[in-house]
Amino acid sequence: MSKAGRASFSARFLGDRRGSTAIEFAMLAVPFALLVFAILESCISFAGQEVMANATDDVARRLRTGQDKAADMTEATLKAMICSRLEIMVAKDCPGLLVDLREYPTFADAAKAGFKIQDGDVVLTQGTNAETFTVAPGLAASKNMLRVFYKWPVMTNFMAKSMANLKDGKTLHFASVTWQNEPFDD
Repeated sequence: MSKAGRASFSARFLGDRRGSTAIEFAMLAVPFALLVFAILESCISFAGQEVMANATDDVARRLRTGQDKAADMTEATLKAMICSRLEIMVAKDCPGLLVDLREYPTFADAAKAGFKIQDGDVVLTQGTNAETFTVAPGLAASKNMLRVFYKWPVMTNFMAKSMANLKDGKTLHFASVTWQNEPFDD
């Protein structure tokens, strides 16, 4: 057959539709998979944040009502109470869990409490002063604040750039409750 009677290779390739579905799938599969993983990563991270917020609220309620006494509360006890609720979402023994529980003279003083991420680490602040993590709850009728931080690991590498705000590629989850204890018997 002569060249004039036969279509060129490029014309035959462009005119052949038998493999178009496979090619279209190959072009769309990777972006679709990335989108699905990004949605899953975000949803799981949000669920972890909500579980931590609920655990923080429950622990604060136990302290507010006097079910758990200030004298019995240590950092290890507080972490164990919160971690027992978080273990459905995080690794055993809750690596990366930080807690701060303290008494304040007034709610205005408690409102000045904050935190910042400095060099990838959590730094507590009281106004302009830096503070260390402590567990020192007040007695009956005292004003208290419980702050819980968890360094959540970002699982997918392509999400790490947009989600991570700590130096080790993790994102910080945070929950806080401020309350006045009921007038229970100490």
